[in-house]
Amino acid sequence: MPEIAGARFLITGGVSLIGSHITDALLAAGATEVRLFDNLALGTPDMIRHLEGDPRVTLVRGDVLRLNELIDATQNVTGVFALAAFLTLPLSRNVPLGIAVNTQGVVNTLEAARIAHAKRVILSSSISTYGTSTADTIVEETPFTSAGQQPATNLYGASKLMGEALCAHYAKAYRVEYNALRFSSVYGERQHARAVNAVFIAEAYDAISRGERPVILGDGSEVHDYVYVTDVADACVAAMSSRSSGNVLNIATGVDTDLNRVVELLLATCGTPDLTPEHREDTRAVKSASVDHLRFSRAKAEKTIGWAPKVPIEEGVKRYVAWRRSNAG
Repeated sequence: MPEIAGARFLITGGVSLIGSHITDALLAAGATEVRLFDNLALGTPDMIRHLEGDPRVTLVRGDVLRLNELIDATQNVTGVFALAAFLTLPLSRNVPLGIAVNTQGVVNTLEAARIAHAKRVILSSSISTYGTSTADTIVEETPFTSAGQQPATNLYGASKLMGEALCAHYAKAYRVEYNALRFSSVYGERQHARAVNAVFIAEAYDAISRGERPVILGDGSEVHDYVYVTDVADACVAAMSSRSSGNVLNIATGVDTDLNRVVELLLATCGTPDLTPEHREDTRAVKSASVDHLRFSRAKAEKTIGWAPKVPIEEGVKRYVAWRRSNAG
């Protein structure tokens, strides 16, 4: 069971929405050093601007596809948070590189952890590993269903399943502990514009802030499980320090929120309730499964690592809007 206080950690893909918030959580818990390993191909320095000058934070320029760089960066760390990955949209635009990062990049991360004798790896997985499942309640044992999904979305989900299997292999063969966390739709301050589901919140806010009617694709009944980024960071730290390892866990709120409700919350928060949304035909080339219920179970995460979300969608939207307004201009 890795202790957080007094320990060193590596975050691959650390210059990111989730990486920056994990860093905040680790430092608050007394970590001695946090190394942010990133090639800055997707992340931007703005995401870690607030960490500049903190002697406990080290930015390491490197690529998860170069094993030697990972080995150097992993020396003397207690644990590794494996966040470096291509999301669905970037993967759809560069499939060879996206698949390599999501698979070989995980192999290299685990190999570096093995060589450095790191105690545990926390893998960022995704609820995309369920595909188009129509189960009444989606638990960690619910199988991947690919029928009806777009190719890029299938590839992304399959790459995450392979990452989980690689973690299980290294645990069995080399005793590298792991917990794999299946994130639902992560949003919040420092949010980027590459996540298929969370970008809807950003685009709707952009329209409202310009005084325009926000656009909803379809009838607005499509649902997502929006989980706030600080809750995700807390889950990652809990998964690192927990006595329990070798788990695959849903990191979700268990609350389905449709697109109409998201816009309703944004309009109310922005003080423009009379700015009615416009519904248009959904012609997106890349999208996640469009379903009217998900019902992810978070019971296993609560039981095994003691995690439960603290920020409901109503509060999360308020925090997101406050952050956007404070960073306007």
